[in-house]
Amino acid sequence: MPYYAPIVSALVTLSSLAFILSGKFSYKIQDIPNERSLHSRPVPRMGGVGLMAGVLAGWLMIAGALTWWLLLPLAMLFAVSLLDDMRGMPVRVRLSAQLLAAAILVAGSGFFTQQGAIFALALLLLTVWMTNLYNFMDGSNGLAGGMALFGFAAYGIAALLAHADTLAMLNFSISAAALGFLFFNFHPARVFMGDAGSIPLGFLAAAMGLWGWQQGCWSAWFPVLVFSPFIVDASVTLLKRSLRGARVTEAHREHYYQRAIQMGWSHRKVALVEYGLMLASGALALLAMGQAFPVLAFAVVCGTYAVLMLSLDAAWKRFERGQHA
Repeated sequence: MPYYAPIVSALVTLSSLAFILSGKFSYKIQDIPNERSLHSRPVPRMGGVGLMAGVLAGWLMIAGALTWWLLLPLAMLFAVSLLDDMRGMPVRVRLSAQLLAAAILVAGSGFFTQQGAIFALALLLLTVWMTNLYNFMDGSNGLAGGMALFGFAAYGIAALLAHADTLAMLNFSISAAALGFLFFNFHPARVFMGDAGSIPLGFLAAAMGLWGWQQGCWSAWFPVLVFSPFIVDASVTLLKRSLRGARVTEAHREHYYQRAIQMGWSHRKVALVEYGLMLASGALALLAMGQAFPVLAFAVVCGTYAVLMLSLDAAWKRFERGQHA
């Protein structure tokens, strides 16, 4: 088992991004600030290219463990997302690609035949949602990279505890590539991930979670708890917008991390607070691994998120009143 695969992933990501940022490549795709942005100057949006190069370089060290139903949809999502970063793609094209990718994952991994059509359809929709919500949460320096670092590291540790070393190295490679990316993305960011990074990472969060569950490494609740910092923010924000009739596909700045920055928090402070939540969620999930369903762990997590969100909602109302005074 090549335990050096994560090291390869980190080094390839670092060197790829250093090369991209040192030449004219960095000007090919830039994130231009607009009224919904949280940054004030153009920033290269090619971080996903270096990140995915690192992931695949590490995975090549353990190529025998890779499956077509993981690589094919991942490559397809990366290609469509890179085109979206370069020139923009219609929502229907992006959503169609995500649905197809999720269908390949669910059918190819055997969930359709093992669990039945209704269960497989639920997994397909959850995979598409995870893919999108990761993209929604990629809006602040160091945030999406941090979730990948902590989330896939938790997957890797859980796989090691279950004696699934190959699955562990696959996840550690993703985590290591994210660490390499954060070298350039932590505030002040020199590069953004772009859809070419966030969309594949969201897909991998779902795919690796399902794969580990299928292999008996963890229970179905484990991925939900590990990635709960992103799942809760994105899902609650979408629910609130839907209840008041706002368009789901419309760009906005209503996520809790976005509102914290608008109220004066720095990107660095938001990232560090979120890192604390990510680390705590992953550690709690690992501690509760042996349980069929950890009621106490979920009660603690839900209570913590409820307090944080209610506090931010109250602070936002005071901030809005101050803006209109």
